[in-house]
Amino acid sequence: MGAIRSAEGGPLRRTARGAGRLLRAPFSGAARGVRKATNAHGAGESGLGRLIELHAVNSAGDMMITIALASTVFFSVPTDQARGRVALYLAVTMAPFTLLAPVIGPLLDRIPHGRRAAMASAMLTRALLALTMSGAVATGGLELYPAALGVLVASKAYGVVRSAVVPRLLPPRIALVKANSRVTLGGLLATGVAAPLGAGLHQLGPAWPLYGACAVFAFGTYLSLSLPHKVDSAKGEARARLTSPESRHHLTKQRRRKAPGLRTVGASVLHGLQANCALRMLSGFLTFFLAFLLRVHPLGGLSPAFSLGVVAVAAGTGNALGTAIGALLRSRGPEKMIALVLTVTLGTTIVTAVLYNALFVVVVAAVAGISQALGKQSLDSLIQRDVPEEVRTSAFARSETLLQMCWVVGGAIGILLPLQGVVGMSVAAGFLALGAVTAVRGLLTAARRGSPHPRVA
Repeated sequence: MGAIRSAEGGPLRRTARGAGRLLRAPFSGAARGVRKATNAHGAGESGLGRLIELHAVNSAGDMMITIALASTVFFSVPTDQARGRVALYLAVTMAPFTLLAPVIGPLLDRIPHGRRAAMASAMLTRALLALTMSGAVATGGLELYPAALGVLVASKAYGVVRSAVVPRLLPPRIALVKANSRVTLGGLLATGVAAPLGAGLHQLGPAWPLYGACAVFAFGTYLSLSLPHKVDSAKGEARARLTSPESRHHLTKQRRRKAPGLRTVGASVLHGLQANCALRMLSGFLTFFLAFLLRVHPLGGLSPAFSLGVVAVAAGTGNALGTAIGALLRSRGPEKMIALVLTVTLGTTIVTAVLYNALFVVVVAAVAGISQALGKQSLDSLIQRDVPEEVRTSAFARSETLLQMCWVVGGAIGILLPLQGVVGMSVAAGFLALGAVTAVRGLLTAARRGSPHPRVA
């Protein structure tokens, strides 16, 4: 009798195991493919591959929280009420963050030995706050806004630390600008996967994307702590100051004295940062202005939701394309690249303001995405080339904080303007023109003079 049961049970167990392997095969194959891509060119050995995976998890969690907040603050009410809600959201979250942002970089700069713990704390904080918001997201109560502020601060704190960590995990065969491109591209791909997943969870209830975000950030906490120990090393580092450049003679004297800090990051980096501030302002501006504009004045023949989707896809595709182009290009002539993308973006915005129509709205969103990605990567390349290694991670942290503040300012401008396409694009062209006047000439002059401290990656 036992032999019969064994004979019957054996094939059944084998069939079940075979079915299990068949069901797991697509997922395990995809996981192996992702791990192979993230660990290529020495990234696995250096730890950069693990950071790419961590940033993908971070981006997926942020997207799920964005979906939950957008459904509550933006999509669930008429346009006029939505503007009021978003204005309240900006006042309660963005305004305090604007005051906190200058503190984030210097504060994290003082704890270089705790970078893994800082990223893990940012992940765990968002996991807990996602659960906190799940109770208020359906009603849109005021308690939602302090929690959203906490999520925002934790997200930006993670971004600052991540920028400082990348140089510590750089493989010998990958330049810093390409490493940052790979990290960013991993985040963009994860965002593309998380968006439909979050939308599907929202169909189960408004709190479900937050439950998903909690699980994602909890996994991110584990990944943060599993980064290599060298992430916490601060040997030879000092703090950088984003101030006006001093003379080469004085900088040389400082180096001979082995001074602990750096008084300048160089003219190229400063002008590149000015240009990127204008591009980041445009990103924040378009995010909020077009979101409201297209609800009232959708693209020709399309519904408001579909119009928003088209513009979002154009911006996301442009960002991914710019990231991919940056990963393929050699990091030469970054000053010229920043000047080029800022000039092209300004020209596109001016044309959109003059010939405003649905096509140009999509085009300006795509161009803004490409330009922001290429401009940021070129700025990374300038920091890699011109800023000495002992202060480079500090320069990354402080520049990232400033760029995040500019996004907030651009978003606030987008909220306050009347919903008229020509007016909005004209204002956008205005602050882009200011950035071009401030930065382009200095960038081209610096490019002609060459780098005072060339560094070949």
